[in-house]
Amino acid sequence: MKPVDALLEILRSEGVQHVFGNPGTTELPLLDALVDAPDLRYVLGLQEASVVAMADGYARATGRTAFVNLHVAAGLANGLIGMLNASRSRTPMVVLAGQQDRRHLQADPMLSGDLVGLAAPVAKSAVEVHQAYDLPVLLRRAFALARRPPAGPVFVSVPMDVLEEESSIVVPPPSRVAGPGAVNDHADAVRLLTGAASPVIVAGDGVGREGAVDALVAVAERLGAPVWSQPMHDGVNFPGTHPLHLGMLPPRHSAIRSALEPHDVVLIVGCHAFMPHHYTPGPAIPEGTAVVQLDSDPDEPGRNFPVAAGLIGPLGPTLRTLDAALAEALASPPSAGAPGAAGPVGAAGPVGAAGPVGTDAAARIRERAATVGARTRADRAAIDQDARERYGPAPLDPLAAMHALADGLPPDAVVVEEAITAGLALRSVLRPERPRSYVHTVGGGLGWGIGAAVGTRIGDPSRPVVAVLGDGSAMFGLQGLWSAARYGVPVTFVVVNNGEYRTLKDTLDGSKSRSTERGEYLGLDLPGLDWCAAASTFGLASTRVKNAAELHAVVAGAGDRQTPLLVEVPVTTHAHSPLTAASGASSAEAT
Repeated sequence: MKPVDALLEILRSEGVQHVFGNPGTTELPLLDALVDAPDLRYVLGLQEASVVAMADGYARATGRTAFVNLHVAAGLANGLIGMLNASRSRTPMVVLAGQQDRRHLQADPMLSGDLVGLAAPVAKSAVEVHQAYDLPVLLRRAFALARRPPAGPVFVSVPMDVLEEESSIVVPPPSRVAGPGAVNDHADAVRLLTGAASPVIVAGDGVGREGAVDALVAVAERLGAPVWSQPMHDGVNFPGTHPLHLGMLPPRHSAIRSALEPHDVVLIVGCHAFMPHHYTPGPAIPEGTAVVQLDSDPDEPGRNFPVAAGLIGPLGPTLRTLDAALAEALASPPSAGAPGAAGPVGAAGPVGAAGPVGTDAAARIRERAATVGARTRADRAAIDQDARERYGPAPLDPLAAMHALADGLPPDAVVVEEAITAGLALRSVLRPERPRSYVHTVGGGLGWGIGAAVGTRIGDPSRPVVAVLGDGSAMFGLQGLWSAARYGVPVTFVVVNNGEYRTLKDTLDGSKSRSTERGEYLGLDLPGLDWCAAASTFGLASTRVKNAAELHAVVAGAGDRQTPLLVEVPVTTHAHSPLTAASGASSAEAT
């Protein structure tokens, strides 16, 4: 068996159905072998950043490890931004790149380079295959490592001649290793949470990734605790319409600290640090607030702040175990020395002396939940009213545009968002309930959105996909439109066009800048972008909306669309309609 045939056999046994790639000479053995492998569909992208983004969207839509094929040093370099995003979003993928023929590597051939060195900073592991018989073992290892918590991209470099070498290769069967079981030593966590006077929960992206949303809802309702989503969250980690959901924490330690200040105990679930965007002095956790942290990554609890109780295990099973223990503790009156009798001790001192255990716990929890529910209903109504009052003709106010879009979405739609400033407005009015209904990357590498939307729809063709893209972000991944047209992927691409890098202007306005004083912003304007013309270049139909009603209507038709459509949405510029606190960020916070 040739190594390239062993490669295809391994892909099949690992559940791969699509190969996302942009080929070059070193990938020709693989492309040639795929001719006889109709069960492995090759999805072509015109630029490697789009290819990796498509694989990212596909993996997150299917829950399976994606497989990517890139071309030597230059192709890998183009794909690094997508691998960085996948690493930050913990998206499982195996990235294979062809290396030049080993027989002339010493001659420094064109496009060769240190592929392992290039990939190492953004991959969980980066290796090069030196012998054909090593290929199956290294590929098996790559797939196992890519999906092991914390999931992420794994890189394998394969010299061109290795794939064609005649050798006797044995393909090992895939291993099926169960993850670690739920940790049962949860007494400290139960004592802290049941004894808390004002508990709060932070739902991290691990909750959505691991399918643990329902389990976290049960814990939140058991405690009557409000729930924040982690800053710039990548998916649906708590139902957006739930009365206990407060929305998204802002991506700055000072703002997180203010939000958590009223609470004596915080339960942080599946959240990798808080990944702040801008520096602010001081920690994210307020002094005197005890932390209970649960993660499937054993390195996470206590990594960035001290924890009073850390739990390690798969999030769904561990949360269900914790919920059962909470129910038992809340139903039982305390006795001398029992958990909660004298109030638990957290990292910063006594916590919860006036907690619910030993009193009318059910009544206290109902009262707490009712108070939070009243707050969330009032806040959502105020934001919706503000958005509707901003409706008008194009160019639209950003909050009005995002409200019209969110209101028009089909019930089962998936929103893939890479809109930076307009995305903050969208998060304040979009309240998805169903898991995988919202997809974002916290990686920050621009150009991800178009490709991710294409991959999302390929991965789950049963759900309509609406991509919400800033004009600046979309320019970085424009080539992905070709793949949407080439394969007839019916994504609705909504490009929010303000003709500027607005987030940078807003950030300058939050400081004492010469640009703000003079009203001159160097290198931050993008005049003359015609998105309908761009769509026609790639063979896509397009439309430019004239008002909020048109935007609402075209988004509402996403479920019936059979071909891709680009929708240009002109919005007001920075000078005419700054985002306000009602849309989820002040001008100084719009990042």
